Amino acid sequence: MLKSVCVFCGSRTGNDPDYANQATALGTALAENNWRLVYGAGDVGLMGTVARATQAAGGETFGVIPAHLVAWEVGKVDLTRYIVTETMHERKKVMFMNCDAVVLLPGGAGSLDEIFEVLTWRQLGLHEKPVVVLNSNGYWDPFIQLLKHVVDQGFADASLLDYIIPVPDAAAATAALRDALS
Repeated sequence: MLKSVCVFCGSRTGNDPDYANQATALGTALAENNWRLVYGAGDVGLMGTVARATQAAGGETFGVIPAHLVAWEVGKVDLTRYIVTETMHERKKVMFMNCDAVVLLPGGAGSLDEIFEVLTWRQLGLHEKPVVVLNSNGYWDPFIQLLKHVVDQGFADASLLDYIIPVPDAAAATAALRDALS
């Protein structure tokens, strides 16, 4: 059975060229490992980068986008499967329900919203899907520190830190996914 990996990432490419390089490497690795990409269906920023790389390497793609973002994020209609939802919340739900694992690439408020919801669901015992944080050039260091701060200040159990698998690059993310999905 085909495994699916949901990738949360920016609708911009960011200032460091390594972000796009890692998105390309991850998209290629998804296809090479016969894992379907599940993502936000945009053709801009890191979203478009990871999708085009997956497609170029012959991989399957499953994109989910809310109607109000089709023009803004340039809905990528040439995906294997393309779904338009009514709301952002529905988008997140459909993406998450159609994946076996999550990878967080660099991104902004939307990516933070997505990852915090996934971590909250895990904390509540609603899933046990692996969550890989691709920390390209330390991009997610403040996020990881924030999670540690939340634990240190008594607002979460230390197990919260076990819910993420921080890795430095796409090669390590691929290895972590292989371990988790086997």
